[in-house]
Amino acid sequence: MVAYFQNVKSLYNHKDLLYTWVYRIIRARYQQSLLGGLWAIIVPIATTLIFSVIFTFFIPINTGNTPYLVFSYTAMVPWTLFSSSITDMVDSLTGNMNLVSKIYFPREILPIASLIARLVDALIAFAILVVLMVYYKMPVSIAGLLLLPFILMIQIALCLGIGFIGGALNVFYRDIRHIFLLGLQLWFYASPVIYPVTSVPARLRPYYYLNPMAGILESYRAIILYQELPGYYLLISIGMAVITLVIGYWFFKRVEFQFADVV
Repeated sequence: MVAYFQNVKSLYNHKDLLYTWVYRIIRARYQQSLLGGLWAIIVPIATTLIFSVIFTFFIPINTGNTPYLVFSYTAMVPWTLFSSSITDMVDSLTGNMNLVSKIYFPREILPIASLIARLVDALIAFAILVVLMVYYKMPVSIAGLLLLPFILMIQIALCLGIGFIGGALNVFYRDIRHIFLLGLQLWFYASPVIYPVTSVPARLRPYYYLNPMAGILESYRAIILYQELPGYYLLISIGMAVITLVIGYWFFKRVEFQFADVV
């Protein structure tokens, strides 16, 4: 436990390097891009539009009084943050081999910076959700919206835990990246992004919510679309996220000293 706090303190002492690296990632991503920051919204919008056509006209899905476009986009934004940040975190160490092998700094800065850079993209994409809700004249609960940062922190904890494990393993086994990409594709369909939780048989939902992203995505929808407080499923997601973060960070720091030799 003492070592844990020492690692966190060391990370805090290098916060300027973290900010600089986040800026570097964002600048490199959009510096030579014609559309720049618009790419942050193009991917979730394009994906949502495709699913909206399929599940509105060909295979209709009942989303109640909520337009399917808004229903799916509400979950697509946090899911895109989840999948893209984990992908970047897995590559963060191997993509900066020279830095890892020659300079001392807390190596967790690289995956954390990758996550923060994707968080900026998510905030841009979230602005489109606001536009959609205004267009469809959907009610908003101001009190409920105050919970959104808390839900986001739970998701960030989950992303960090998985990203720490993936980034560390990818240093030793380069095919880990492909395993994670496949896993994220399967995880997408195992989460309520394009369909409501009510599509899952009631007897299976307690097991379904063992998927922490199911509870997180359902919490976003409960607050944003239905002006409701999240249910018990959020407690499961909190527990899973905290456990994942603690184990992920512990594993990362446990093998960190080997990175320079292997990379």
